[in-house]
Amino acid sequence: MSVSARPSNFGTRFHNHLYAALGLDFVYKAFGVQDITGVVAGIRALGVRGCAVSMPFKEAVIPLLDELDASAAAIGSVNTIVNTGGHLKAFNTDYTAIQLLIERHALDRDARVVLRGSGGMGKAVASALRDAGFTRGVIVARNEGAGRELAARCGWDWHPTTPDIQEGDLLVNVTPLGMAGGPDEHTLAFTPEQIARAGTVFDVVALPSETPLIVEARRQGKPVVTGLEVVALQALEQFVLYTGVRPSDEQVRSAVEFART
Repeated sequence: MSVSARPSNFGTRFHNHLYAALGLDFVYKAFGVQDITGVVAGIRALGVRGCAVSMPFKEAVIPLLDELDASAAAIGSVNTIVNTGGHLKAFNTDYTAIQLLIERHALDRDARVVLRGSGGMGKAVASALRDAGFTRGVIVARNEGAGRELAARCGWDWHPTTPDIQEGDLLVNVTPLGMAGGPDEHTLAFTPEQIARAGTVFDVVALPSETPLIVEARRQGKPVVTGLEVVALQALEQFVLYTGVRPSDEQVRSAVEFART
């Protein structure tokens, strides 16, 4: 199952497609919830094998669980719960997905990171970049406490507003700006002028896969990393944690295409 304040269908379609393709006796459902304490109690009581955790519960769920994997403990944020005989262990496959995408896109470790956002996903992305060797970065966050804390964790700087973009910067959006159905779905996380000076543009928003930020970056001919890539990779790693089975590349591609329709 998955829980969030605003659930999407991607995970449901992705996981159920692979269960059918591989003949696995599982079913996946998405729920919009407000009571994360009740959710965790339900996972224990009903023997739910696994649960994806999205905003705004990635940090609030931690005290309710039995064990944190290193991927979750290192950043203080959870996106996956695995239930083994009533023992609930937390993981963060967002972190794993970002690590894989850094390698896949050969992102320049010498680039300065300008990352907008400081929530649970922001922690996962910033920590993965830091651990991959990105030593220069700026966390842009209106929440000074959270912004400064994340910046300090990474050895980066904090600004309440976007600083001057330097030639070749890696721009990363980890806010809901550009998310379909939200109040800011048509808003650019960075201005066209800032994008023009950037080296690569990375948007973790997956719905739509072509956010206003990605559309503008493509228009300017900039290399991009999309939220669809993130959500597909993190969902794959969740699938493996839940089932112990790793699908083939072709099966994953088929599941992603099915999930997008």
